[in-house]
Amino acid sequence: MSPRIKINRKVLNPPIIKGMKPFGKELNIKNEPINLLYEEYEALRLCDYDMLNHNQASMMMGVSRPTFTRIYGSALQKIAKAFVEGRQIIIEGGKVFFDSDWYHCKTCGCYFNNPIKDVPINFCPLCKSENFTKFNNDNEFISCESCNDICICPNCSFEQKHQKGIPCKNQMCPNCNIPMTRKVF
Repeated sequence: MSPRIKINRKVLNPPIIKGMKPFGKELNIKNEPINLLYEEYEALRLCDYDMLNHNQASMMMGVSRPTFTRIYGSALQKIAKAFVEGRQIIIEGGKVFFDSDWYHCKTCGCYFNNPIKDVPINFCPLCKSENFTKFNNDNEFISCESCNDICICPNCSFEQKHQKGIPCKNQMCPNCNIPMTRKVF
């Protein structure tokens, strides 16, 4: 039986450091460094720095709670080994993707992201328009308080007011029992 395919884990930001070195009088740097994966770093950051529980943190990383617990446990073991044996920690590798800011162009309707966080976005990469909005953490548009968002059934055209924070595709039409879509004005 072949091993299960490992899905990419979502990491909000790359770590600000590449690793850590021990120091002291009787330092033995000849040992191989401990490789802490990006996903293990993210698990530590979410649980121990941001003080989220395993369920909340697993949703942030896009993995199941048991998978998150295994990642977190592996990180703790590696850090303990590095402390006890006086070994260097290097943060790199793993099957991850980095989250970035997302934008919506009001002119052409496209969605785009900003993978280079240090460079500000000034225009839509598709139509070069400066008329775009940024998504906030709740996946709602920041500058869209007066929008009349409506979910519509593509089959029977049933309409209902969009519920913020719930994607239209996760709402089922009460008549046809198929996923709704966003109505385009």
